[in-house]
Amino acid sequence: MHTDTNKFSWFQVSEDVKKLLILAAQHWENTSESEKYIQQALAITGENTDVLVAAYRFFFYKNNYSLALRTTSQLLDKIKESEKLPDEWEQLKPILANRKEEPPIRLYLNAYAATGLVLAKLGEIERAKEISMRVKEIDSKQDFGAGILLDVLTRPAEEDD
Repeated sequence: MHTDTNKFSWFQVSEDVKKLLILAAQHWENTSESEKYIQQALAITGENTDVLVAAYRFFFYKNNYSLALRTTSQLLDKIKESEKLPDEWEQLKPILANRKEEPPIRLYLNAYAATGLVLAKLGEIERAKEISMRVKEIDSKQDFGAGILLDVLTRPAEEDD
């Protein structure tokens, strides 16, 4: 089977990893087979942000929320390390707010918002609300979807008449 890795020229990874990601997509219907390719790509690249994002999306759409959560955690840790971000929210919040247009910080905010979504899917509603509120405070343009998730999580149940 031919895999055209030129389609993913923007991915800053080896041709082998690109081929694995293409194979995962080509075997989408066979979850165990496609997951094997994703796991191999992760094993080769370590914590490449592009591959972590691809893996998160794969696990999320395959309803494997525990692996999606683990992947977003790895992505957040990777960005936190490379950007030297603090752990404490009160210190982190102004940095994120001031740098929210920078690509690594936008990726961080997207991954953090995605963490809230995955936590909601896992039934951890209070943690999901907390993360959504935090991202919404920074996200004046509503770029990261946290406000929508927060609205869904806090909307009162409709009463049956």
